[in-house]
Amino acid sequence: MNDPSNVGFIGAGRMGGPMVRRLVAAGHRVHVLGRTGDKRRALAESGAHPLPGIAETGAGADVVIVCVFTDEQVRQVCLGTYLIPAMSPGATLVVHTTGSPRTVEAVAEHAAARGIDVVDAAVSGGPHDIADGRLTLFVGGADAAVERVRPVLASYADPILSVGPLGNGQRVKLLNNAAFAAQIGVLAETVRLAARLGIEESTLLRALPHGSATSRALTGAAARGSVTEFVTAVGDFLTKDVAVVREVLAELDADLGNLTPLLADRAR
Repeated sequence: MNDPSNVGFIGAGRMGGPMVRRLVAAGHRVHVLGRTGDKRRALAESGAHPLPGIAETGAGADVVIVCVFTDEQVRQVCLGTYLIPAMSPGATLVVHTTGSPRTVEAVAEHAAARGIDVVDAAVSGGPHDIADGRLTLFVGGADAAVERVRPVLASYADPILSVGPLGNGQRVKLLNNAAFAAQIGVLAETVRLAARLGIEESTLLRALPHGSATSRALTGAAARGSVTEFVTAVGDFLTKDVAVVREVLAELDADLGNLTPLLADRAR
């Protein structure tokens, strides 16, 4: 096992909560933002050290992990608080939230003045993957910074894929989710065609995972018994990320091309 690190953690929710538990189990000293008494008690029961403020969470940490829901929340936490000023030079800030590459680049520019490295480590997977230690991470950042945080991230992630400079973690994740949303669009259309041919959706979803049409979207839909239920389960995250894809491409004067009709209902 690698030497334990002092880890600050912000965003111990649906995804962050299991990460905190894995970090504690791996022997790291984990200080977590907990805004309410109930939240702090729950964090303490998990073996973490709850703190009431963002600045306190960053103070003395080797690595600070941010796992909030939206791009705007990343800006609020990293640019609108005393988090970065409270961190020590030589520490590293890890951003798990999927958002615009420009946001993480702005955070890195702000952090550089303090001698703090930033990596974007976009996630692919769910709480069950974190609990099993097999979350996929697309990581952008300087090689030395990525390698420095790899032992900490390995507490809950495998594989940890270095995909190039800062911001590329976001770019790869956004492309991943565009492709995933398109697969759901294809699957929904296939179910519609099946109905026209007199084949029940449950029959189709039971059969197709064994054929060449299989995909992660199909596997997820089959596990729930319907495409609609699967979309309901992943809709909030997917809708947010597809909207970000559109915004990032618009900034580059580009669009989704042939993916557009397949994603028509995924960002409304």
